[in-house]
Amino acid sequence: MTTSLTERELLGVAAGMATAGVRLSGPLTSSLIAGGRSNLTFRLGDGTAQWVLRTPPRTGRTPSAHDVAREFRVTSALGLTDVPVARAVLLYEDDDVLGGPFSVADFVAGRVIQSRHDLDRLDAPTVTAVSQRLVETLATLHRVDPNAVGLERFGRPYAYAARQLRRWAGQWELVGDRSLDTLAGEVSGRLGRQLPEQRTAGIVHGDFRIDNTLLDLDGPDAPRLAAVVDWELSTIGDPVADVATMLAYRDPAFDLIVGEPSAWTSSRLPDPARLAAAYEAAGGVPLVDLDLHLALAHYKIAVIAAGIAHRHCAGSGSGAGFETAGTAVAPFLEAARSALRSGSSL
Repeated sequence: MTTSLTERELLGVAAGMATAGVRLSGPLTSSLIAGGRSNLTFRLGDGTAQWVLRTPPRTGRTPSAHDVAREFRVTSALGLTDVPVARAVLLYEDDDVLGGPFSVADFVAGRVIQSRHDLDRLDAPTVTAVSQRLVETLATLHRVDPNAVGLERFGRPYAYAARQLRRWAGQWELVGDRSLDTLAGEVSGRLGRQLPEQRTAGIVHGDFRIDNTLLDLDGPDAPRLAAVVDWELSTIGDPVADVATMLAYRDPAFDLIVGEPSAWTSSRLPDPARLAAAYEAAGGVPLVDLDLHLALAHYKIAVIAAGIAHRHCAGSGSGAGFETAGTAVAPFLEAARSALRSGSSL
């Protein structure tokens, strides 16, 4: 895997940053930030300041995935709100510098809590407070009026579940495990006949959980969320689906996707029912048809896991999670089927 950008690539990135008004104090350097499962993330520095660059994988890409332009546009808009995001600096959509588009944002200092080991270094009051900050931040995001921040064309507001089902079913055709086609087809077929009703529309993150945030654990207002990151799946849609995705990632099979015991599956965090209740208490939208949204969320994560396995087979990913992600596909599909059968998985 690429661990840094070449000198030629860095010169091209520096030229792009100059057009965005960034005055560098020295030559750019880069290093890969570990832990990514989709877009490549590099830390840039000029000896004085630091930035983060995001670009799609060099090989094994799938259509509509890894959308750094989408990330840039939504974080640019949310910079005007109470949702904590890194300041967007540059979007470069041509392929002549890195072979694909890339975006640059300010570097935000903060702790990433990704593994069970990371979480277990926090005491119980901090874990409780961080959990509350997470649901409060998601509720804050869902209260943002997309039109008021210039995102009226960021996505179609309604029929979100139907669009999600079409998207992920289409992705399954590209990356899915053919031995699981029958189960995947049963789930997608039943979802197609039982789509949840959408009552509201708002900005959805699409991949919200503790490890997609940067935490300030040492400042005067700690603990707080310094920034929410990884916005590549964001759009305008149903906030209930966003909550359901957050809850579905609490499934233990998520550990197979990251390749280690993850923070987000830990029993030290509130269970899905308590997280859902805390979200509503924080001013989030009413969680109508949550059971059906949970089924769709588990299906979506199954396809994401299949995509990671697909990229691994294509030679574009290695390390923790890439070899085991494929084994998470069946458990998430089974969880989706169970949610559809039982009416609720909470």
